[in-house]
Amino acid sequence: MSNVRVASIDELMRIGELSRRTGVSAHVLRSWEKRYGLLEPERTEGGFRLYSDADERRIRAMIQRIDEGFSPAAAARQLIANGRHSPSGHAQDDLSEDVQALRRALEGLDEDAAAKELDRIFRTFSVATAIDEVLIPYLLDLGDRWERQESTVSEEHFATFILRGRLLSLARGWGAGNGPIALLSCAPGEDHDLGLICFGLGLREQGWRIVMLGANTPTETVATSAEAMSPDLVVITSTSRERLTGERDRLRSIAARHRLLLGGAGADPQIARDVGAEVPAGPPMRAAATLAHTRN
Repeated sequence: MSNVRVASIDELMRIGELSRRTGVSAHVLRSWEKRYGLLEPERTEGGFRLYSDADERRIRAMIQRIDEGFSPAAAARQLIANGRHSPSGHAQDDLSEDVQALRRALEGLDEDAAAKELDRIFRTFSVATAIDEVLIPYLLDLGDRWERQESTVSEEHFATFILRGRLLSLARGWGAGNGPIALLSCAPGEDHDLGLICFGLGLREQGWRIVMLGANTPTETVATSAEAMSPDLVVITSTSRERLTGERDRLRSIAARHRLLLGGAGADPQIARDVGAEVPAGPPMRAAATLAHTRN
């Protein structure tokens, strides 16, 4: 960025005014200035920082990039590298390319390439964007290709192993804290838990504590655990409608005592209504944020 200033002292503003104009707290503005060098304040003789309209434009550009899905660090790097005060490029184009790059690495059973690609994705995007806009689209694509017999057992198993490991590394410590508690499990016979882990990460982002029972959990075990710990939310997921249909009575019993959420491709709204449960809307991270904001 250029250090040339065209504004006079009278045209500059204190950080409180910059915060008021942009809607970004003074604390965050100072953090962006210190960490990323995004702002270039003038200093008065008394040592006060004064900011220009150019600083305001950079902050507004930063906000837009973050709204598009970029992490603060990535947004700042791009603004500085471009030498502009307005955002450039399109997050969705970048995301589409990331989905394809991840697919190539996993399809090729290349663990090193997959790890590097995941490192880059989580370094560039927020956790919510990385999961909802890269990992979930990849998994949906993999499922579609599986149904069309265009993917192999090797790719499905390899991808599950790599992605599950990365997601669980993000989940470390997700049971700590003082927030509301969510008890998570997969329906009996259900071994696919990647979506459930993603949803748990979404709740954790909203300050919840997570207790994960995992794949293929008997409904009786979920009920017993719920009675022992009195969670604020019980989540049961399944890719098969039939697995939930066969558990109607037990699910109804859980829903009578606890807030119950049914997730996954098998979570039929009709079954949910019948047992007194809810079905989340949207990809995992977004659904978790919506649920957290509408908590009973």
